[in-house]
Amino acid sequence: MNRSGHHHGRHRDDAALLDAAVRSVDAPDVVFALSRHGERTVRSGGTAPPGPVPRDALRYEIGSASKTFTGLLLADLIHRRVLTGNDPAASLLDPARPPGPRPATLAHLITHTSGLPPLPADFYPQALPRWSTNPYARYPPERVVRAFLRARPRHRPGTRWRYSNFGVAVLGHTLAAATGTPWEHLLTERVLRPLGLLDGTALRPTGPGIDATGHRADGTTPTPPLYIGGFQAAGAVRATPGDLLTFLEAHLRPDASPLAPALTEVRRPVLRRGWNHAHTHTMAWFHHPAHGGSMYFHMGATSGQTAFLGFRPDSGTALVALSTRRHSRADTLVPTAYALLGSSKDHPC
Repeated sequence: MNRSGHHHGRHRDDAALLDAAVRSVDAPDVVFALSRHGERTVRSGGTAPPGPVPRDALRYEIGSASKTFTGLLLADLIHRRVLTGNDPAASLLDPARPPGPRPATLAHLITHTSGLPPLPADFYPQALPRWSTNPYARYPPERVVRAFLRARPRHRPGTRWRYSNFGVAVLGHTLAAATGTPWEHLLTERVLRPLGLLDGTALRPTGPGIDATGHRADGTTPTPPLYIGGFQAAGAVRATPGDLLTFLEAHLRPDASPLAPALTEVRRPVLRRGWNHAHTHTMAWFHHPAHGGSMYFHMGATSGQTAFLGFRPDSGTALVALSTRRHSRADTLVPTAYALLGSSKDHPC
């Protein structure tokens, strides 16, 4: 088969794989978007009738997958020597405060080894009345910082891995304090603008016809747009499938990007944990072995949407999977996307 024929055959195969993946997910709106060596295939569907705006043109809440943007920002600031991973967060937030003998550093916060719990202790009472809609909305930045400066972690920083939205939220405020720049402006100027993500990516809701509408776990009850309060660095990003592919493609080809050093750095494993140390983490990504290579991925879930982002340098593949239904144990989006990326093999042209 000639080069063109091989290319078209591969594209048809990818389209068929993505169509099957879309059908396997029970949600009002589903999008799977694949980039293979820069060639994109996007498929969408869902249980709801199509709206006036194509599903793949809407912005989706990616929840905790926003942490990959925060990790990249931290890597860039470290590369530019604005700060180091060993800087104590409390000292940057409160310069008059002595760091203490075992402070939580920026590196601890981004790798979930700070000793902080998933959320501040006083978060739950105010969030419970809005748990299924907007639990973060009324917990502002200054309250996140105050809770951190008062916290007495149960474990010494650097000794235990415990996934923490609290820790990454604190990191965002620490980076803003260290640079004297508001979080949204900092991420926009250091990450979104250099990667060309200004049109399809936002850090707060915009409105119907631009943002996808989420749904509760029943798949039919709409949820309001996510307002993230003081947890921006842990979950504020919403973006189109196309912008998310652009973000992932930059990780596949760091040398072509103005953020090359940071993009290279966030692919480097920095932490191993679990049985046989099988779970490996970089500054921004979960990292697993997969069929002759490595896959990098992160999931995200909000009150009404679910997301998966992943890429494989060995096969030149990036994958975005999105749905407008609250994540549940029966949800097939993440396992379907993980299996699709894990089985992705290189197709030499």
